[in-house]
Amino acid sequence: MEHGIWSHAIFAGGGGRDHNGGTFVGWMAGGGAKGGAACGESDEWSWKAAKNPTTTYDFHATVLHLLGIDHQKLTFRHNGADRRLTDVHGEVIDEVLA
Repeated sequence: MEHGIWSHAIFAGGGGRDHNGGTFVGWMAGGGAKGGAACGESDEWSWKAAKNPTTTYDFHATVLHLLGIDHQKLTFRHNGADRRLTDVHGEVIDEVLA
């Protein structure tokens, strides 16, 4: 199995109890993820994205891509409207793909 990858990114949405209000870390292993890759960087306090910010929508688009699913075509009906997990924002993060 390939070693994990991780990325720092801008949080989409509110801060909850003020934990990690502007960054998140996602770790992947195998399944087409590039071993040892990192995407993005937080500031010195891990409070906000400082370099190459991505969103949770991007993370979801990337996971769906690795599963062989086109995130732009995956829709579900909710309250009379077609919705997507990645809304209208998600982009696949190519830097983390093998």
